[in-house]
Amino acid sequence: MRKLYLIIRIRGEPDTPPDVRKTLENLRLLRRYAASLYPADLPGIENMLRKAQAWITWGEINKETLARLLEARGRAPGDKKLTIEYIKERFNVNSFEELAEKMINGEIVFHKQDAIKPFFRLHPPRGGFRNSIKKPIGSRGEAGYRGEKINDLVLRML
Repeated sequence: MRKLYLIIRIRGEPDTPPDVRKTLENLRLLRRYAASLYPADLPGIENMLRKAQAWITWGEINKETLARLLEARGRAPGDKKLTIEYIKERFNVNSFEELAEKMINGEIVFHKQDAIKPFFRLHPPRGGFRNSIKKPIGSRGEAGYRGEKINDLVLRML
C-alpha cells in the first residue's frame, strides 16, 4: 500500500517569500485552510514540502478519513458537490470508501485526474490549533510533518 500525503496550508499570504509562494501554488494551496493530496513517492514532493514547511502541515491520510473528506468537501468541476451517482459514472465505484481505497492503492491518481477538483477547502479546526502555527511540530508548534495525526486535524476541519 502506498502512502498518500494530505497537505494543508495553515498560514496566510503576508510575509511569504516569492519562492515559497510559487511552491504553494505548485502544490495548489492558494489560500489558508486549503488541502491537496499527493503520493509520497512523487518525484520532488519531499523538496517542495521542505521548502514550504513553515506554511503547511502534512501527513499520511488513512482510508476512512479520505472517504469522509471526499464526501464532505470533494467538488466536481463547476463547484458541484460530489454525489454517489457522479462517482459511479466517472470512476465506476459504488461508494466514497471504495473511491478512497482506489486512490490510496494508486489506481486513481488524484492530482492528475480532472473529474474532481484537485484541492479541498476546509474550515479552521474546531477548538483551534493547540500550539503556534508559526513553529514546527517538534517545538510546540503546528507546522511541518505530523504523520498519522493529520487525520485527527482533518476531522476537526470538516
